[in-house]
Amino acid sequence: MKRPIIYIAITNHGFGHATRTASIANTIQKLCPEALLILVTTAPRWLLESYIEGDFILRQRAFDLGIIQADSLTMDKPATLEKLREIKKNQNALIASEINFIRQNRVDLILADIPFLAAGFAQAANIPCWMISNFGWDFIYRDWGGEFLEIADWISDWYAKCDRLFRLPFHEPMSAFPNITDVGLTGGSPHFPIDELRTNWGITTPPETTILLTFGGLGLQEIPYHNISKFSDWQFITFDSSAPDLPNIIKVKNRQYRPVDFMPICGRVVSKPGYGTFSEATRLQIPVVTIPRDDFAEAAFMLAGITNYNHHQILTAPEFFQGDWDFLYQSPQPPKQTEAIDKNGNETIAKTVIDYLYNTI
Repeated sequence: MKRPIIYIAITNHGFGHATRTASIANTIQKLCPEALLILVTTAPRWLLESYIEGDFILRQRAFDLGIIQADSLTMDKPATLEKLREIKKNQNALIASEINFIRQNRVDLILADIPFLAAGFAQAANIPCWMISNFGWDFIYRDWGGEFLEIADWISDWYAKCDRLFRLPFHEPMSAFPNITDVGLTGGSPHFPIDELRTNWGITTPPETTILLTFGGLGLQEIPYHNISKFSDWQFITFDSSAPDLPNIIKVKNRQYRPVDFMPICGRVVSKPGYGTFSEATRLQIPVVTIPRDDFAEAAFMLAGITNYNHHQILTAPEFFQGDWDFLYQSPQPPKQTEAIDKNGNETIAKTVIDYLYNTI
């Protein structure tokens, strides 16, 4: 029998799409070790390797861009529009270049999170395209209005050609997609035993005074770190290499560690609204502290999701950026929903992919 070959295209925007999709790819590989994974993204190999335990091929290509940003909260809309128009103008050439690669490598299935042109690759190669996300880029751009409306319509048309969408929790309606399957939370699981983690990093504080600060691959320049000096008996953990050297901040620079690895020893995760962090924290039932993002349409659905299914504190931007962080002395709010959320998204998607591959090739 032919070896199953999966082409996995990932939106090039921050690290969130790469890590959540790499978690699914890792589950596919564990359940079906003979599957060949081709990851198509500009995300760095070390990031993908921190989630995927086995081998994979990395093809460094970008077919979308998400949003051009200076940091995790500052967006450059004119530059984003210009780049999107360039992609639209060159779409036929982009599709043609990938078709050759996909045919030469005898790809059986495209998984996409969530580059819209992937549907064009699949259509031209006559193989299925399945997408995975909690939002589409058409939704984000449509919310911006004006000149972005034409771009949003163009992207919706591509999404409509997708054969199947695995819709993740905390989602917008994603109405452009004709065939939707709702699945549970996805994401990575901790790699290290708690005792080993505490010993290796010298962490002695109890969870209630141990805080993880994580703002994604783009970082956040304005974190008011000076507040941390107020909490001298607490321990703060960050992956931000530009954070100040304070006695109660641990700066994690070793790339074998990920935010999810530290979550089990923390009482709270302080984060911008983002599916990857919210999902991993909710899977582990670690409370989340976050701030709204009024200029990013996805954020309202993220906040609703975390409010419904996890302990949480929703701060105003002034409370976080100008306040003295007294919120750390307050208890998080309990989830509004009493029914637990499905946490098996990785497995659901992986098993569906494997069933398809073994029933069709």
